This record gives sequence, structure tokens and C-alpha cells, in this order.
Amino acid sequence: MSKTVNVKSDVDFDSICKSSTVVVADSVDYQGTGQVQLYADKLLKLWLTITNVVYADWCGPCKTIAPIFEQLSQSLSRPGKITFVKVNVDQQRSIAQAYNISAMPTFLILRNSHERSRIQGANGAKLQEAVKNLAAEAESIDSSGGASSSGTSGGARWLGASLPRGYTDITEYVDVRGLDLLNADYQYGSARTLFEGSKPSSKSGTEVGKSNRDWVESETDEQLMLFVPFNSTCRVHSLYITSFAPADDDDVMRPKTINLYTNSPHNLGFEEADEMTPTQILEVKPEDWNKETGTARLELRYVKFQKVSSLVVFIKDGEGEGEKCRVDRIRFAGESGEKKDMGKLEKHEHD
Repeated sequence: MSKTVNVKSDVDFDSICKSSTVVVADSVDYQGTGQVQLYADKLLKLWLTITNVVYADWCGPCKTIAPIFEQLSQSLSRPGKITFVKVNVDQQRSIAQAYNISAMPTFLILRNSHERSRIQGANGAKLQEAVKNLAAEAESIDSSGGASSSGTSGGARWLGASLPRGYTDITEYVDVRGLDLLNADYQYGSARTLFEGSKPSSKSGTEVGKSNRDWVESETDEQLMLFVPFNSTCRVHSLYITSFAPADDDDVMRPKTINLYTNSPHNLGFEEADEMTPTQILEVKPEDWNKETGTARLELRYVKFQKVSSLVVFIKDGEGEGEKCRVDRIRFAGESGEKKDMGKLEKHEHD
């Protein structure tokens, strides 16, 4: 009996992705024109998709490789870990995303939403090798403890929430050498703490002392001013902010109002920021926070964040009547562009 699951809806697909470490997807387009990106929000922070992007009844190579895909499904499927699925993108258009497919069949291998490799044509040997290698990698991570897709363990980076379809974690393009943070209480972490790849100690259960407070708190009032330079010109889609403000301390709050300013050559003073028009003002609502990960994923007005060489993140106030704001981690999702000479940042006028 076939172990391959036929996806009946986008809800069905999401459910499979959330319950399986690895998803191997064979997408079927009977019109032969489909372009698709499938991604999985898995138990481990290992996103793996093998996608037969274009399929047509008259496509001989597609029919040739179909039994190999089924054989891989039979031998490698593992309940809750590795699931092979078939998606008819003609019927499930909400799952499809353009990926510039020019030949068929084409198999895409994605990890952390990044394209890892691409296999064109009915090359069964390459497909088998790619799937088996990444399946072994997933099993290895699982046996060593693993991590949720919204957390991190081992080599995986903390994110706190799922990535928007078609975008990647661009936090790696932050130039940590140029970070600047104003009004931080230095009994706690520094600006670099916010971009550490590790899971926050409040989430990992690590015992916290004065020497390992891996979060930032404001000092004289609730405001924080963070300057974030990028080492490439980026298109920024979303801001992720993690805050584990303690429930038993009313004086420490999660951020509520966040002003963003693009392409400043340096950090802004608080009075200077108040006099400028922000590129965008974000109001974080209580329902925006993920109760498990303490993270709010905030989508930006993407058209205003197309050529970003730096961001100033101004946390203006917090959620409550306290005097301090706490931030554990910050992440960005979007697309990276050309490398930037950080010594030649130019100031752009705000929209």
C-alpha cells in the first residue's frame, strides 16, 4: 500500500507539515504550467521539500520517474518525521508559488526556505541521493535532541515564528559590528545579544544569573533606540521581536509602539526621532504575541522597505504602565541583495 499522502487542501497540507519533520512533496500540474514553492513548518528547524514542480500527462520523463518517487516514499516514510505528499497545484492553487521553473520534471530541495539544490529531468539517481542524504540529516538532528521550527537547538537559529512564504531569514546580513543601542541597562545584554542565534534562556529553561542575562532591558524609561546596519542592501518583509517580560513584574513590559526609520547612516537620538516621520509605525497588539515562543511577527509595508541598508528600531513605549521594556531577540525576514560597503552608507530621504 502506498505511503504517499494525497493533499486535498491547503489546511490538509499545513497539518501534515506541522506534524512531520521532513516533507517530500511531489506537486502535480496537469496543465504543465505550474510553478510552486512548498515549505514545511516542522518539528525540527529543518525545512526540506522535494518538489516535482511541472507534470503533464504527455510528459514521458515525468511518468518515468514517478515510480522512483513512490519507492522513496515506501522506504523512507517515517510517521511524524518524514512524509511524502503529492500536490495537484492545478487544484490547490493556494499552495503554489512561482519558482521560475523552465524544464520538467524539476525537483527543488529547500532548507530553511533556501533553495539548496535543483534537479532537472528524470534523474532518479540524483533524486534518490539528495532525498536519502537529507533524510539522514534530519534523523541525525532528531536523535540529538532537535528543536521546533520556531526555536533552535544545536546549529539551528532561533526565529520564534514561521517565515512568510517566499521569504527567508535575513538576520545573518545584520552587521553586528555596527550595532548601536541607546538607553539599555547594562546589567543585562548588549545590542549583539538581540541577534544571538541561540534560543532565549527564558525559553530553554537555562538557569539565569547576573552573568548570563541574555536579553535587553531599558534603563531610565521604557524607550530603546536600536541602530541595525546590514552588510547588503535588503528588502525587509517582516520584523520578529521576542520578549519574555516576566508576568510577576509589572514594571517590565513587552514593546507596544515601534517606530522604524530606514537608511540612516547612524543611530538617532530620542528627540531627533520624535521630530522625524517614521517609515512605519507598528502597534503590537496582545494577540500578535505567540504564547509559546514569546514572539510577535510584524509584517511591514513592503513597498517602503525595498532598498534597506540600515534600520533604526525605536521602541517608543510598552504594553502597560511599567517603566522598562524588555527584548530578548530580534529577527528580520525578507530578501537580501547586493553587498554593501558599510563604510559608505548613504542617507536616503524617508517616504
